[in-house]
Amino acid sequence: MSEIVVDAVSKTWGGVGGVDRIGFKADAGQLLVLLGPSGCGKSTTLRLIAGLEEVDAGTIMIGGRDVTALSPAERRISMVFQSYALFPHLNVAENIIFGLRVRGVGRGERDAKLRKVADLVGLSHLLDRKPSQLSGGQRQRVALGRAIIAEAPVCLMDEPLSNLDAKLRHEMRTEIRGLQQRLGMTMVYVTHDQTEAMTMADRVILMRDGHIEQNGAPHELYNEPASDFTARFIGTPPMNIIPWKDQLLGVRPEHVVLMERDGLPAQVRAVEYLGADSIVLCDLEGETMAVRQAGYCSLQPGTKVGLGWDNRHIHLFEKDGGKRRHDGARPH
Repeated sequence: MSEIVVDAVSKTWGGVGGVDRIGFKADAGQLLVLLGPSGCGKSTTLRLIAGLEEVDAGTIMIGGRDVTALSPAERRISMVFQSYALFPHLNVAENIIFGLRVRGVGRGERDAKLRKVADLVGLSHLLDRKPSQLSGGQRQRVALGRAIIAEAPVCLMDEPLSNLDAKLRHEMRTEIRGLQQRLGMTMVYVTHDQTEAMTMADRVILMRDGHIEQNGAPHELYNEPASDFTARFIGTPPMNIIPWKDQLLGVRPEHVVLMERDGLPAQVRAVEYLGADSIVLCDLEGETMAVRQAGYCSLQPGTKVGLGWDNRHIHLFEKDGGKRRHDGARPH
């Protein structure tokens, strides 16, 4: 059993920053992503779970144990950081087994575990190399191997892919998710990249200013955003949000259509061709509306168009505070 329960946890530094009475649960074997912009409290939350920071209030349970006052070593967790934190003078094998050696694990057991883990992360042919001889993706695999070899039921990751290029990030997302599922570990993963969150997570916790903005499955945050903040943060491009009769109206770019007749009068500002589709940016009474169209769009800037959408696809938010409206109201 390796579920994580964070209950009413707070942490500030002289009353500044941190998190305020946050609470959530990561079920055993689940990959939970803490998502949000810089300064929202996601890394602080991870460090509190790890025991690298002391909580001011609240409790943290891991695997049914209250670990709030325990050291990181006593929490039975493994960690992977953005910096990889590899020892430059040790080769790949020595970096991976370093923790086992410190704990006094015998050589035979160390070697057996090393062979298994090196095969898992694709490093069997690189065990004699030093970190300086490895690519960024290979160094990240060493950090992953070091975390996995500990056989801890809980793994915490803080922005582990930020230093990699786009292609490697995509590959490593797939590898990390695959490893997590095969090993059945509970993983808490911090990122500011909503693509990582949406493609990897069983559950996403979107944070803002030290609070939880929304906690749900990726499709829930996309299809039922709890606030205009969630609506704008999740999705590429983000949801269109415009003032509408004393409230805010939101509609995803894929649900807006360009009309030759009728519709709301708008003007094309720019077209971004992405290959499979195009994003048409339009000016609607001073507001920018993004429209997603399949394939290539030949519209030129300045072209007059009409915009329309099916009311089934709209989202309404309060003008003050931006919370989602659930009264069933629809614009006319």
